[in-house]
Amino acid sequence: LVVSPPPGCDQRSGGRLSVMDGAGGSPGPRPRPAPRGPFFSCRCFHTDNIFLEDFRLHVRSTDPQLESVLRSKGCKTEGQFRKVQAKIDEEVQRRKLLHQKSLERRNIISACYKPLNPEVYVLQESFLAPEFHEIVAYCRSEDADFEGLLDHIHSLPAERVYSIPVFTEEFCGQLIGELENFEQSEMPKGRPNTMNNYGVLLNELGFDETFITPLREDYLQPITSLLYPDYGGCWLDSHKAFVVKYAVNQDRDLSFHYDNAEVTLNVSLGKDFSEGNLYFGDMRQVPVSERECVEIEHRVSYGLLHRGQHCHGALPISSGERWNLIIWMRSSPVRNELCPMCNRKPELVEASGFGDGFTSELSEVWQERQETVSVCTLC
Repeated sequence: LVVSPPPGCDQRSGGRLSVMDGAGGSPGPRPRPAPRGPFFSCRCFHTDNIFLEDFRLHVRSTDPQLESVLRSKGCKTEGQFRKVQAKIDEEVQRRKLLHQKSLERRNIISACYKPLNPEVYVLQESFLAPEFHEIVAYCRSEDADFEGLLDHIHSLPAERVYSIPVFTEEFCGQLIGELENFEQSEMPKGRPNTMNNYGVLLNELGFDETFITPLREDYLQPITSLLYPDYGGCWLDSHKAFVVKYAVNQDRDLSFHYDNAEVTLNVSLGKDFSEGNLYFGDMRQVPVSERECVEIEHRVSYGLLHRGQHCHGALPISSGERWNLIIWMRSSPVRNELCPMCNRKPELVEASGFGDGFTSELSEVWQERQETVSVCTLC
């Protein structure tokens, strides 16, 4: 089960930092404060929300009604049921080993992968659209409020879904070039989630500390503090970031779902593609029979901000390729009260990195976070 490095890889090379530092004087990662963790996952991750592509259905492996549910969806014979059960068991085992395998892949990539564009790993202001800088500057101002922010961003037909320019189109092209270079390499690769088979986990590639974290802390949180104070928008202390790829002969669409996040940013990076719009329904608590969906066009270099529990999906593309950057932003004071995936008090299990954004109530900073979010919600 150990992931082996590709041939010719020297794990003593010093990893990603040596590659970046040696690339024509490229700036190295700027230091960031250590995450105020440790962070955990909820035990339900091992058993709940397992996506079965053949049935377009999420299931819980421990559900006593699982067999009857599958039979109602067309799984009629014992042989068919055993085949589905084997897929579920395989996914449960994959999840139990996920953090271990992710660390192994990240270590190999850090030591062995040579980036095409080392500069894109470190967030620079020139990567960001001028309009995005203006939005952030407003949100940082003393007189900033929700109504004023709405004058700077685009409100979309779906409730509390907003469109904002995030990156320059030039940077989007550079990032896709780097991701394609990695995709074509012999490096080990993990799938973004159970619903997307093609894409890149950005923490494994080395983007977390020097790109995604400063983007979340320095630029996105001033915006989310005004848009989503009631969903922990002023204390988004962790994230999961990944890029998904859609192509006619690969993943063409994305089924209706909600995210394991308090707030989600979804940026369209390109490339050339046709159709494949996003669509939004209602919050996950609304019964399926009462949901109405709104279709939304997604412009290249623009990001959609929405609540993580807002159900949504992606329609099939009809040609070309589409790459999207997804950042699930999480607020530990919010999810520590109720796991958004199982609707129960989270049962914490050890995890690497940001885990799934849960922290222990015994943590020294937990009460501080709780009070901060409570004040933010009342503002």
